[in-house]
Amino acid sequence: MLRFVLGRLAQAAFVLLGVTFIIFVCVWALPGDPVMSLAAGQELSPSTIAAIRQAHHLDDPLLVQYGHYMKGLLTFDLGNDFQGRLIADEMSRRWPVTVQLALTAWVFQALFGLGLGMLSAIRHRRLIDHAVLGASMLMISVPIFVLGFFLQLVFGSRLGWLPVAGPSAGWPTSYVLPAIVLSAFGTASVIRLLRSEMIDSLRSEYVRTARAKGLSARRVYVRHAFRNSLIPAVTLLGIELGMLMTGAIIVEGIFNLPGIGQYLYQSISRQEGVVVVTLATMMILVFLVANIVVDLLYAVLDPRIIR
Repeated sequence: MLRFVLGRLAQAAFVLLGVTFIIFVCVWALPGDPVMSLAAGQELSPSTIAAIRQAHHLDDPLLVQYGHYMKGLLTFDLGNDFQGRLIADEMSRRWPVTVQLALTAWVFQALFGLGLGMLSAIRHRRLIDHAVLGASMLMISVPIFVLGFFLQLVFGSRLGWLPVAGPSAGWPTSYVLPAIVLSAFGTASVIRLLRSEMIDSLRSEYVRTARAKGLSARRVYVRHAFRNSLIPAVTLLGIELGMLMTGAIIVEGIFNLPGIGQYLYQSISRQEGVVVVTLATMMILVFLVANIVVDLLYAVLDPRIIR
């Protein structure tokens, strides 16, 4: 097990280094001057421009800039953004919003995705199966911003059940609508994947043997069919946890939530390369940690994987 974990950690470190460099190159290649973007049309003195460029190493070659960034990352010194604010302070203020939103959406995906997927497989080709499949197709087809505005109109403006913008009402009420929007596509994917896997499991020989032994339907469904169908669904849920962090950019904009996604969007608009790469790195770390946890769950669900 230790060798398995160390191997996954080494892979994660390699991926992190490669992806951060690719993102850094992409941000560096963006057209325009970030200092002029910061000025917003106002005229800056040459000394001010030179000071800003020197403070943020903007005149250095790409590899030198990347070296400064990695040095700061390894020493936990993330530096300042163009407004002079500490990036670490901004992240610590905004992370709780994004984490609460992403985790709430992920819980929705796990509960409704696994529950409805299992129910649909058990009731294969019956009315409830068709209803679940139809709902999942709708969740996949409707764009995220359309679903967001629709839920705001119905449950916020018309019915007044939930807040439509901002975290003023606190958790969990402020995060219910954005979490539903953020989790819609992933929930539908989990439903359809688990349904397909579990239908195959219910047709397998070991399930027929379990039924022939006189085991209860609940034990056959849960312990045999459901458990043996979980690995693909767990994989998808692990990937989705990382994807939810990036998907929060759009949802935080629709619902005016001051999270990491909103900060990332503002930083891209201002061409603040170091901020963009730092935020992207944090999201990649979440994605990698989630995948390592998924790999460990593999070992629990099927120990043969690490042999």
